[in-house]
Amino acid sequence: MLPEVEQPLKKQAFRDKLLWTAITLFIYLICCQIPLYGIVRQEGADPLYWLRVILASNKGTLMELGISPLVTSSMIMQLLQGAKIIEVNMQSKNDKELF
Repeated sequence: MLPEVEQPLKKQAFRDKLLWTAITLFIYLICCQIPLYGIVRQEGADPLYWLRVILASNKGTLMELGISPLVTSSMIMQLLQGAKIIEVNMQSKNDKELF
């Protein structure tokens, strides 16, 4: 009933963990600079200015969306499955991974 994660086959080296952390941080910093299409920047007081300074983000960027695109897409997938628009067999490991 609960989501499951398989045990790793081998212990990850610290160097590998450090590499993946650096890659993730690099992607995060790039996404903090990519502007959203159609957002008009307005000059004036920004109530989240200091939060943007701490998170290295700019107003109107991809990271300003937070996790809302992930949550929205998950809800849409669950609605499509519940309405039987898409067929997903939750007993199949492959279907679970694709879902």
